[in-house]
Amino acid sequence: MKKHVLTVLICLNLALIWGNSLMDAQNSNAVSGGVLAFLGRFLPFLLTEAGHAFLRKAAHFSEFALLGLLFCGRHALVRRETPVHLLGFGMAVACIDETIQIFTPGRASSLIDVWIDTSGFVLGLVVIYLAYTIKNKIIIKGEPTT
Repeated sequence: MKKHVLTVLICLNLALIWGNSLMDAQNSNAVSGGVLAFLGRFLPFLLTEAGHAFLRKAAHFSEFALLGLLFCGRHALVRRETPVHLLGFGMAVACIDETIQIFTPGRASSLIDVWIDTSGFVLGLVVIYLAYTIKNKIIIKGEPTT
């Protein structure tokens, strides 16, 4: 059951990632501008051009960190893929994401974004891997924590 829930969540996350890339520049700027206006109340440093660029890159990183969390969580249940396959999946999704933007009006593709996306994905993998390692060490093996 957990595997199916995670699969659905992965598909929804992919729809979010690629849906954002399918937005033309005007709509994408409107969405990030709305988020920027909200967050700018609490984090005024974002209300600059550099802050807006940071917010957009942080969104890339966050979307892919969530994808890494979900994908590694599913992997922990299925255990078919190797870590190389996991990383390959994240990089493939990032490349597809940037390729979509080549064909979206007013948008551009960026190699830097591929690396930001992949870094977010890897962070998600590492977080889940560490959580499972700690869980197995404490609960399954019964080793005390120090």
